[in-house]
Amino acid sequence: MKQKLDNLINQIRNCRICESKLPYAVNPVFSVSEKSKILIIGQAPGLRVHKSGVPWHDQSGKELRRWLGVSEEEFYDTDNFGILPMGFCYPGKASKGDLPPRPECAPQWHTEVLSFLSQIELTLFIGKYAQAYYLKSAHGKNLTETVRSYEKFLPKYFPLPHPSPRNFIWKAKNPWFVQEVVPNLQSLVRDILSK
Repeated sequence: MKQKLDNLINQIRNCRICESKLPYAVNPVFSVSEKSKILIIGQAPGLRVHKSGVPWHDQSGKELRRWLGVSEEEFYDTDNFGILPMGFCYPGKASKGDLPPRPECAPQWHTEVLSFLSQIELTLFIGKYAQAYYLKSAHGKNLTETVRSYEKFLPKYFPLPHPSPRNFIWKAKNPWFVQEVVPNLQSLVRDILSK
């Protein structure tokens, strides 16, 4: 089983399906183990993460770890967290923020990767792209509505906004997120990791 997952990981690391559409050299950034308990499905790596090859190794990652209530050591232990973005490589810059994740990655790789992750107890869908792809018609009319109604997706899924510093206006407009949702998220994460 581990050998098959390792082979798949190598295939993804050598993926070139959207190479001609990327602004930088291909560098798929993800991290999974057959023992992962919590899966994080986000958008796509930013430029800093793309260059380092370390998922969530930026300001967004620091904020996400605060929301989760975990240390860097806990976060980067693949027995705890698997990290699978909607797009594996940095998609490039848009007028505001980064471009959307490349649409080739999730259909090409996610189903096969997920078939090896039988220990996952909770999947976090971070941002509108992951929520739309996986929650389909069950997600709300917008990200705020989906996150506000997070309890209806439990115990399997937990939708979250993107923890980017660019989202400070959203966080300021929605104080209920930090006051109510984050403590419930931390409690759930702690319960899963303590098993």
